[in-house]
Amino acid sequence: MLLGALEAGGTKMVCAIGNEKGEIFEQVSIPTETPEITIPKMISYFKEKKVEALGIACFGPIDPDKKSATYGYITSTPKLAWTNCNIVGAFEEALGCPVGFDTDVNGSVLGEVTFGQAKGKSSVIYITIGTGVGAGIYIEGNLLHGMLHPEAGHVLMRKRNDDTYEGKCPYHKACLEGLAAGPAIEERWGVSARELKDRAEVWDLEAYYIAQALTGYILTVSPEMIILGGGVMHQEQLFPMIRSYVKEMLNGYIKTEEIDDLDHYIVPASLNDDQGIMGCLELARQAL
Repeated sequence: MLLGALEAGGTKMVCAIGNEKGEIFEQVSIPTETPEITIPKMISYFKEKKVEALGIACFGPIDPDKKSATYGYITSTPKLAWTNCNIVGAFEEALGCPVGFDTDVNGSVLGEVTFGQAKGKSSVIYITIGTGVGAGIYIEGNLLHGMLHPEAGHVLMRKRNDDTYEGKCPYHKACLEGLAAGPAIEERWGVSARELKDRAEVWDLEAYYIAQALTGYILTVSPEMIILGGGVMHQEQLFPMIRSYVKEMLNGYIKTEEIDDLDHYIVPASLNDDQGIMGCLELARQAL
């Protein structure tokens, strides 16, 4: 199969060609401008390649409900130019092929369970922590949508006593994204995260908030693996700190093989940052 993959992000659109085995033959990056400018460029790329199906993993919120009148739309996004954009319809009409569609983070978790370290597991959470925070949830063999789709980056946090920062999120202030995403790190400490690598207190606080969220996810979703990706998680010193705080916060309540081996339970992404594109290829295969 010759499949198209579109990882649609707020700053760039990554378009790729691959197959049902997750092999990526080529990929290009197109800046995210307005739909009127960006979508025709992407359509032209995929048309030239004559793809049999396309998978789109998109920033949100989106409408992934095939029974809905606005299925395939980007809906109430803060990226205002893309509000109520029928992105799936545009590609279906132009390419005349099946189009699979989901959130960007659901695409990433699908990539990991289909081609990566989570293969064979039935319940997995993928969390990206970068400019924003999002979570893709694969549960009992299916991507979770429910009423809309998970927005687990906006779970409310209990602030640590020594943290006076109010939070960056315009909706909730002290949610996970508001306290732990890249822009929050930069605003709290006055410089970008890249310049703070050797500041232990920065990453201790970051690990505390991420662990607090993971503890909640563990107690509600009971995942068999938690995968952490995104730019902030390139600070690899975070992983042992997060695991330590999770163990402390669970306080012995959960007793499983996974919790006994947190080094192999809370892990970095495994597909060289291609998990999203590879998930798109699987979305395309499923659509076909």
